[in-house]
Amino acid sequence: MLVSRLSFLLACSTVCTTAGFLFCVEKAQAQALPMGTSQNLQTVQPARKENTAQAEGAARASKRRLKQDDTAKGKPTGQETVSIQPGLANVPEHVTVTAHLDRARSDLQPDTGATVYRFDRKALETIPGGDNVPLNQVLLQAPGVAQDSYGQIHVRGDHNEVQFRLDGVQLPEGLNVFGQALMTRFADSMSLTTGALPSEFGFLQAAVVDITTKNGTTNAGGNASVYGGARDYFLPSLQYGGHQGKWDYFATADFVHDRVGIENTTRSFNAVHDLSNQYHFLGHLRYTADENTRVSFIAGVSNAEYQLPNNPGLQTQFAEPSYVGSNVAQKLNGSVDSASLNERQKQITDFAILALQKEIGKFSLQSSVFTRYSSLRYSPDELGDLVYNGIAQRAARSVFSTGTQHDVTWHAAKDHTVRFGFQVFVERTVSKTDSTVFAADGVNEDGNPTFDSTPVKIYDGSGKTGTVYGLYAQDEWKPLRNLTINYGLRFDGVSEYTSQKQVSPRLNLVWKPWKGATVHAGYSRYFTPPPFEVVSSSALYKFAGTSSASAVMQNSTVRAERDHYFDAGIQQQILPGWRVSFDAYYKLANNLIDEGQFGAPIVLSGFNYRKGQVNGYEVSTSYDKGPLSLYGNFSWSRAIGKDITSAQFNFGQDDLDYIRNRWIHLDHDQRWTASAGAAYSFFHRSWHPLRVSATMVYGSGLRADGDVPNGNVVPQYATFNFAAVQTFKNLFGHSFLGNTQVRLDVTNLFDRAYLLRDGSGIGVGAPQYGLRRTILTGITQSF
Repeated sequence: MLVSRLSFLLACSTVCTTAGFLFCVEKAQAQALPMGTSQNLQTVQPARKENTAQAEGAARASKRRLKQDDTAKGKPTGQETVSIQPGLANVPEHVTVTAHLDRARSDLQPDTGATVYRFDRKALETIPGGDNVPLNQVLLQAPGVAQDSYGQIHVRGDHNEVQFRLDGVQLPEGLNVFGQALMTRFADSMSLTTGALPSEFGFLQAAVVDITTKNGTTNAGGNASVYGGARDYFLPSLQYGGHQGKWDYFATADFVHDRVGIENTTRSFNAVHDLSNQYHFLGHLRYTADENTRVSFIAGVSNAEYQLPNNPGLQTQFAEPSYVGSNVAQKLNGSVDSASLNERQKQITDFAILALQKEIGKFSLQSSVFTRYSSLRYSPDELGDLVYNGIAQRAARSVFSTGTQHDVTWHAAKDHTVRFGFQVFVERTVSKTDSTVFAADGVNEDGNPTFDSTPVKIYDGSGKTGTVYGLYAQDEWKPLRNLTINYGLRFDGVSEYTSQKQVSPRLNLVWKPWKGATVHAGYSRYFTPPPFEVVSSSALYKFAGTSSASAVMQNSTVRAERDHYFDAGIQQQILPGWRVSFDAYYKLANNLIDEGQFGAPIVLSGFNYRKGQVNGYEVSTSYDKGPLSLYGNFSWSRAIGKDITSAQFNFGQDDLDYIRNRWIHLDHDQRWTASAGAAYSFFHRSWHPLRVSATMVYGSGLRADGDVPNGNVVPQYATFNFAAVQTFKNLFGHSFLGNTQVRLDVTNLFDRAYLLRDGSGIGVGAPQYGLRRTILTGITQSF
């Protein structure tokens, strides 16, 4: 009830704030304009109805000019919005070009001084698997991105501190661990922004993934696809979009069934007990009231069910001789093996965004309200979890987030662009567990505890409502023709399990010393609230004296992370289509936030290192001209921490004592990371183009325990993927049907078995191996 009331208040505040701002600015604008003056409308109006073809040709030419302008400015293309409005019998048609709204939305969150890696629609389709691959697999092709188990990625040595935006609106964090609630097929284009971020980016700052969603103009018409192959992989999908008058609509949905939902716990070709079923949907509806006003609504659903892969040959921990004759012993008699456990997990994510975009003279704004619900439910193997782990726990977590975001750009002067805005999240998290454990009844001769043979039940539940908020202001100043300075302040606060605030200065400089070269340097002060949904609130005393008792009875509150972040780099255009870049970074952290899996339910829990350091560098190059595309990235990184100061009950006392005064590698620290890719289109000017592409991902290995925590490294690996896509234009010769596309994808082409995790390390629950060779095929028909 409290969250619903706060949601209503936030929605009201959004409407009132936006309406008041628009009223004031429109009034001032009206007073400033002479009577009879109106803003220009970019239209192509044919003189007669029979000249419709000429009008459409003019529209296409205008679209090409806009695309060239965006390309020259380094903006992503493919985002133009061209709506054709058929008139009545005696009214000429109007072709209204509203690409400036897309450019204005992009201008609300500039990347001045940051490092940006862009994926346009062509790049997304070129990656093996295309729209069918998870989003994290696409991001692995960017520099400084390391892969981990359960679909996690680490950007520049941080743990999951990646924020996702849809059309510039930040989504609150969810509970997804294994898969991505946001699918690649949702994106018309996207970008990954890292480095010293400008002040409009807050909360999660390792990287910003901004997805420009498909719409009915950029993706008019429909297509149906069937994709599948090895390991029972079956993925049908459907999408359709269009525009009618001032309305624009798009929807896409898919279903995923496979036996590769979670990484294999062994090096075998097929995992034991690894079936998954997933459903995804995205809908996008837009209304363009006029050339300066647009309202959009985006809604998405993700529903996924997973079997957790089994690890054969484990030793039971609680099948003691004293259980002879008990019910547990009778059930254990030849019936329980770690290869036959039946642990399952279900994850749901729903989200919705309502946004208003408006341009008034020198002002541009986007105001939005959003909501996201995310839940995770773990179902144990009631007997197996009990005898192998000493606890069988049915766990459920959920987080409901709602909020508002406002971003305003003011072109104050020729050399000054001022931006300001704010964000507020209201969140409600609920955690419930039903656990079955053994009660301790004494100690044996060696001093180890013994347990009663009859299991007991323990219920634990908690709920918490909190807020996260931030506001910013910045000025993009161009004192010289080839120099840009972007400076600003950001104020952030959190009132959840912890209550903290911080004022954060940001400064970025971009200098173009000679033709084709861009040098940037920046400093950002960061404030990262602890992830509300992964902060543990377990009542430790309830499990005292049981088989699930913690060795350490301490659970200090997870606190916000505070960072000093430095970044500098250079990009050089060598030849047309060929660029090279170098970037270096250093982060000095207080209360560095890390996450780990502790216990059988695969639920991440957060904790702090009192001190942290992350530093590294990246080298990237790409070539894109005609039918050939090439790229390559490699990076070096080091991430270390000292002294665990929160959620201590998840660790052994020996580890806590060692880490208290010594630096250790973070469990996700990977020293060397690289990626590369190549694509070539044969017959690209014909009616049957054939595109062949290949990608490579290299990792020197994440951390594992040795003589000291996280003291070892798992073996290095390199995997190669291949794809061939044959397109037939109008294969069936019917005006209703469009292109037909047939594809072949091979993951891990050389079938290398490689480790992501060996089951050891701080916060690592089980071993995970990368996917073995998988051959998939598909056909897509446009209409």
